[in-house]
Amino acid sequence: MTGTERREQLIEVARGIFADRGFDGTAIEEVAHQAGVSKPVVYEHFGGKEGLYAVVIDREVNKLLTAMRGALTADGGSRELVENATVALLDYIESSPDGFRILVRDIPIRGAGATYQSMIGDIATRVEGILADRFKEHGLNSRTAPMYAQMLVGMVVMVGQWWLGARKPAKEIVAAHLVNLAWHGLEGLEVSPQLRGRP
Repeated sequence: MTGTERREQLIEVARGIFADRGFDGTAIEEVAHQAGVSKPVVYEHFGGKEGLYAVVIDREVNKLLTAMRGALTADGGSRELVENATVALLDYIESSPDGFRILVRDIPIRGAGATYQSMIGDIATRVEGILADRFKEHGLNSRTAPMYAQMLVGMVVMVGQWWLGARKPAKEIVAAHLVNLAWHGLEGLEVSPQLRGRP
């Protein structure tokens, strides 16, 4: 096996273990054992568990962020963009369940590149622009768009975590219901929402 092939093998083995056990529950000894190498080989490639974890996280973040950016920059109206982003996240969960499990744990590693939180923040910023335009069209306060963007992205991410375990109903049905709630909820927004029954 070449050095590059060995590195890829170690990343794949570690990815599965991190998904099952998390960062704290993963030991370099186990990664080495499952890969059929000695511990020094893992240290030679990654410097330690933190370095290996950072590589796994960066790859997953980049994979999901690429899909989400593509969905949010595609042609179409506001609703289509919301649909595209919802389906892109569910596609990622379906095709990379281990990667999503790792990302939602969001164990911060000092010196790691993008984190799940920063990636979700990037997605929310893109959604914010879509919402700000829509709010202006409907006479709503566009300064609240960042807050609503966080709500929408959070809703999709939380449902995604639930769906990862449930896998029912079908992805397209989950996406349709998510967009239904998000879209029709946005259509019925009040200009100045108030809590009722509170002084």
